[in-house]
Amino acid sequence: MNTNALFQLSYGLYVAASKFDTKMNGCIVNTVMQVTSNPLQIAVAVNKENLTCEIIQKSNMVSLSVLSETAPFSLFKHFGFQSGRETDKFVDYPFTMTGQELPYLKEHTSAFIDCKVINTVDLGTHMLFICSVNDCDVISDEKAMTYSYYHEFVKPKPEASTTKGWRCIVCGYVYEGEELPPDFICPWCKHGIEDFEKIV
Repeated sequence: MNTNALFQLSYGLYVAASKFDTKMNGCIVNTVMQVTSNPLQIAVAVNKENLTCEIIQKSNMVSLSVLSETAPFSLFKHFGFQSGRETDKFVDYPFTMTGQELPYLKEHTSAFIDCKVINTVDLGTHMLFICSVNDCDVISDEKAMTYSYYHEFVKPKPEASTTKGWRCIVCGYVYEGEELPPDFICPWCKHGIEDFEKIV
């Protein structure tokens, strides 16, 4: 089976965010889709290991910043390659609040969506949140970034390396070693071994 076929599916890139009590957090997600138009509902998948997932489960609310093609790699590193358990994700990024008092980014964002979680499905590594849309708006005329655009124009190309091991094709993390453990999870982007390639 060639799982590269799945890269032919279309994806966008988003910052999913939530707030519970005084704690706000956000993370990069690529699985968001409208599932019905009446009532207006979307589905959002978030990795269980992310603090954002825990906060969404506690608050039953999520906001989405639809990232645009102007978003730099530093934004993806900030929201995707570190944990909100160790850093305040919103401290250096201009944001505003939705009607539910959830943060969304003001820059490098083409639209925002403000949602209430109405159902949750456990997918093993991820939680799928089925949400009703409370509010949404277009906030810039910048084109929304696709996953393929990110890989082609934003994500840095890997440098030639003499290191033996495995490279995550999502974020570039390198695991040094001849064999990749079957249950290994990337510490940066939380993807499994199916998203690693051998460095040759």
